[in-house]
Amino acid sequence: MDATDLVRELGLRADSQRLRGDVEFLADRPRSRMREPEAMRRAEAYVTRELAAAGWRTERQPFDVRWRLGSADRPGSRAVALGLRLHRRLAGANLVARLPGGDSRPTVIVGAHLDTVDGSPGADDNASGVAALLEVARLLGALPQQPAVTLMIFDMEELGMIGSRVAARRARRAGRRVAGMICLESVGCFATGPGTQRMPPGFARAFPAVAAEVRSSGRRGDFTLVVHRRSTAPAAALWRHAAKSMDPPLPVVTLRDPRPDGPLGALIGLAVPPMNHLGRSDHASFWNAGIPALMLTNTANFRNPNYHRPTDTPDTLDYARLTTVSVATATTAVSWPAN
Repeated sequence: MDATDLVRELGLRADSQRLRGDVEFLADRPRSRMREPEAMRRAEAYVTRELAAAGWRTERQPFDVRWRLGSADRPGSRAVALGLRLHRRLAGANLVARLPGGDSRPTVIVGAHLDTVDGSPGADDNASGVAALLEVARLLGALPQQPAVTLMIFDMEELGMIGSRVAARRARRAGRRVAGMICLESVGCFATGPGTQRMPPGFARAFPAVAAEVRSSGRRGDFTLVVHRRSTAPAAALWRHAAKSMDPPLPVVTLRDPRPDGPLGALIGLAVPPMNHLGRSDHASFWNAGIPALMLTNTANFRNPNYHRPTDTPDTLDYARLTTVSVATATTAVSWPAN
């Protein structure tokens, strides 16, 4: 089955009301291992139940790390790309789900973070990403042939991608090869009015073609941004094709991060500030570990006025478009192109 046929089939099965229900459950309160541990346990239990209902086996992978450089989980709409903080000790857990009876084929990881900043229920950041991941699980779990896909739900992204850094190292050391990773980061907010999409300072100079594309549409925040590197350019093109094959099609902007995978890419970002915005989620942990990855996002604070605020609530999201994000992600994970 080619990608267009798969989009059509999965689009018939996807359910925007399921996505809304997931977001409403998760985003009725803030979730944080340090500040709201009971809410995190409740969210973990919900995700595990939904994955089990879709046929996935979930393993809880605790971690305990010390003296890790990260960030603070402060509320507020302003993102600080280099707001560094040294964490003395952090104990958390990631969830890793696979379909039973897996084989040795290279796997594609689909991941999203579960935690929020202090005081925000995090409907867009990032219940939207977790809900899309759960819908991917339901769609792929119903396929007649088991896909080579692994699902990961990360802890402590808001503290500096702590959970995904642990997960990426474990994935690199594991015997099974990882073909690539898809990160779902703040994917539910869309704004169709002119001038609703902003860009970071220096962005137009660093990425003139992408800036021109955004301007040509009247700076409407109605698209999904797909951030990729050379290693994931074919996957980004596939995701774009899948999203545009839906009815109605979803506008997509692709942006290539010119840095190489591995630690060198992270170091280059320190010298070019606009690059830091391209690594503000869990995909960066996989990039730095040398694993090909791409990020799907609505650009967070550059579109969503509720970013990191108490007003990031389920009623502010677009569930029809979030459904398209889920279908395009499922299609790309199953059909991940070889480089």
